[in-house]
Amino acid sequence: MKVICVGRNYADHISELNNTKPSEPVLFLKPDSAIILKNRPFYIPDFSNDINYEIELIIKISRLGKHIQMKFSHKYYEYIGLGIDFTARDMQTDLKKKGLPWEKSKAFDGSCFVSEWVHKSNFKDLNKIDFNLKLNNNIVQNGNSNLMLWKIDELISYISTFFTLKIGDIIFTGTPSGVGKVSKNDILEGFLENKKMFNLKIK
Repeated sequence: MKVICVGRNYADHISELNNTKPSEPVLFLKPDSAIILKNRPFYIPDFSNDINYEIELIIKISRLGKHIQMKFSHKYYEYIGLGIDFTARDMQTDLKKKGLPWEKSKAFDGSCFVSEWVHKSNFKDLNKIDFNLKLNNNIVQNGNSNLMLWKIDELISYISTFFTLKIGDIIFTGTPSGVGKVSKNDILEGFLENKKMFNLKIK
């Protein structure tokens, strides 16, 4: 199982980090060792002083696929959830300046939180899904899938050009604006169409 992440998929998030709008999706991977085990907190690693939360709409792949045509993408997933891509922002900034890969800042152990899953049939329109993140009971990120530069079906087709999608693979579809730093004893809560999906403690 692998986690495939999409960067720079919301225009407002591109702007807040002073990045350049890409002409095609930006992809990176997280290993399975990055996934936080069920009912476990997120532990701030001692190699970073600036760990950021990034809430994202996520999908779970349900069929083996390669070179998937976009018109068939909807057949390759059944469940939708929320995830947090924890990022060592100070380390990422330094790596980007040096033109080096991001893996150390994005794919470290415990850098990936995955919520429970909801069947996609529960949503009226998959291109208009609301989600948000609360930090200590204050909303810090609001997102909607209609604001994605590349929608879910486009991402599945594009990603499958480079990576064979396998059953159980997870796609992180990108984060909206509002990313920020976490501190010890913070509480993160994620909501999908007003349904509370998780409560995660920071240690």
